[in-house]
Amino acid sequence: MMATPVAPELTAATILVAFAGVFLISFMRGAFGGGFAIVGIPLLSIVMDPVTAGGLLAPLFIAMDLFALRYWRPSTWSRPDLVLLVPGLMVGIGFGYGLFRFLDHRAIAIVMAVITLIFVGLWFLRGGQVTTRPRSTPKAIAAGLTSGVTTMVAHSGGPPLAMYLLPLGLSKEIYAGTTSMFFTVGNATKAVPWLLLVKPTAGVWALMAICLLAIPSGVWLGWRLNGRLDQRQIYRTCYGLLVLTALKLLWDGVSGFLV
Repeated sequence: MMATPVAPELTAATILVAFAGVFLISFMRGAFGGGFAIVGIPLLSIVMDPVTAGGLLAPLFIAMDLFALRYWRPSTWSRPDLVLLVPGLMVGIGFGYGLFRFLDHRAIAIVMAVITLIFVGLWFLRGGQVTTRPRSTPKAIAAGLTSGVTTMVAHSGGPPLAMYLLPLGLSKEIYAGTTSMFFTVGNATKAVPWLLLVKPTAGVWALMAICLLAIPSGVWLGWRLNGRLDQRQIYRTCYGLLVLTALKLLWDGVSGFLV
């Protein structure tokens, strides 16, 4: 069952921590095209409950997307992959919204974490080499659908998408641009459902307005980092972030059952 959101107090500590969390997520957005928002959510969880954090982030994701489009232009999108991925994403978001109040978020987090760790483990056993494989329509649809559900439920749609895109061996620009456009569509689609579910208070809206200021510099610095890293470094970093994301999901799921 969905927890009842609790409005955070608009203190200096709340503003600073939320600002830092949004900056970190924006940085990830600029560097890797998105999908790793959950890496910044632990910071937000210090000053607010996860459901409130989800409502706070939903509109901010759209602002990040619009700013990131200055850097990840259409020339960096893999259109054949987006054509396969986006329909599943839309269906997944709708499915996630319909079941949001009834899904056991802890179980979903654990399953997603285990699958992600297995995927990264297989990559590690190959010696960290990217073994390219051809595009697969069934795998793309499954990735889009799973990403849609997990991004709606827990802002954690990155792992399913990465598990599909990374083995394709795309250039770092095409990988980031495709990921960016994928989540631009997803974030615009899920913003209204999230706001309907959470119903942010006036204080949360004020906090959103303040956190908007963190987005331009965060995205720009991330984009600069992407330009400085070579192809192998980008892929290694993405796999490393997948491990962090999986461990965070695993912790959320297991600790939730222990409470």
